[in-house]
Amino acid sequence: MPDVFDDTRLDDPEVLAAADAGLRWLAESGARVRSQAGAAEEAIAQLPRDSTPRAIVAAGADARLLRAVLEPWCPVPFVAWPGPGLPGWAGALDLVLVLAPAGADGGATSAVREAVRRGCSLIAACPPHSVIAEHAQGRHSNVLPTQTEDTLAGAVVMLQALHSLGVGPEIAADDVAGILDQVAVTCSPHRDISSNPAKDLALFLADCAPLVWGGSVLAARAARRVAEAVRRTSGRPALAADAGHLLPVLEATRDRDLFADPFDDTVGQLMRSGLLVLDDGTEEASIRADRGHLTAVAAAHNVHTQTIDAMEGPEMARYASLLTTGSYAAAYLGIGLARDDDRRGRP
Repeated sequence: MPDVFDDTRLDDPEVLAAADAGLRWLAESGARVRSQAGAAEEAIAQLPRDSTPRAIVAAGADARLLRAVLEPWCPVPFVAWPGPGLPGWAGALDLVLVLAPAGADGGATSAVREAVRRGCSLIAACPPHSVIAEHAQGRHSNVLPTQTEDTLAGAVVMLQALHSLGVGPEIAADDVAGILDQVAVTCSPHRDISSNPAKDLALFLADCAPLVWGGSVLAARAARRVAEAVRRTSGRPALAADAGHLLPVLEATRDRDLFADPFDDTVGQLMRSGLLVLDDGTEEASIRADRGHLTAVAAAHNVHTQTIDAMEGPEMARYASLLTTGSYAAAYLGIGLARDDDRRGRP
C-alpha cells in the first residue's frame, strides 16, 4: 500500500518538534545569508581589479545558478561548466568561478586544480580549510571563506564579489535575507494549515505527481531545486522541465476515475499529475504565452494547478523566495507522509 498522507501531522506539536532540524535549517536561511556576507566582506575588498577577463567559466555542481543570474548582465562571454575540469580553451586570460560551500565536490576540486595549472584567475567560495581551498593556492587565486553548506548564501557572496569586479549585477544581501525572513514567518510550523501557504501546498503535492514549471531562467532553476526537494523528502516522482517537455505529460493525463479504490496502488490514483507554477513576476511575452498554454491544457485535462508567487524584491530575492517556499512545502509533505529524514527540508 502506498504511503498515506496525514494532514493532521502538519499541526501536531510533537510531530513538528521531531522535524525541527530540517524546518529550523529553512528558517535560518536569512541569517545564513547575512552571516556569510559579513564574513566575506574583507576577502571581497581584497580582490584584484586590474583588468576585465576575456571570459568567465562557472565550474562545479551549482554553475547553472550563477549563469542564471549573470548571463543576461555579464559584459564578457559566460559559460557554465557543471562537469569535472574546465573547457579546453580556458587559460590565463579567463576567470574561473567555483561555488563549493560544502568543500567536498569532486568536480569542483578538479576544476580548481585545472584553473591553477593553466594560470586562470580563480575565485572559489569554499570553507577556508577544505581540500578545495588547499588546491586553490596560487598567484591568481582568491578564496571567499564560507561558513555554511548553504548554496544560496554562497551564491550571494560570489555575486557580490563579481559586482565588485564590474562583471555582475548589484546584489544586496540584506534584501535577500529580508525576503527569506518573511518566508520563514509565513511558512512557520507554528502557523496552521489555514494560514500557511507551504502547508497548503503540501496538501496539493500529496495528491499528485507534480510537474514543476518556472518561466524565467531563475524561476526554472528554482523549479528544478523544488522538484529535487520533493523527491528527496517524499520518495515520490516530481518533474521540473520547460513548457515543451511538460505539455505532452499534461496532454496524456487521463481523467480521474471517481469510483476507483483510492487504496489500490495499481490504479495509480495517487500519482496523477498536478501542475505547480513558480511565478517570479517576469512578464516577458513568451513566458506569458507558455504559462497560459500550460494552465489551459491542465484545465482541459482536469489537472489541478497551484502557483507559488514571488513578486517582491530583486531577482535573486525572488528566486530565494520561490526556492524556500517550495522547500518548506516539500518538508511538510515528508512530515505528512511520516518519512524519516534528518535533512528533511534542506534545499
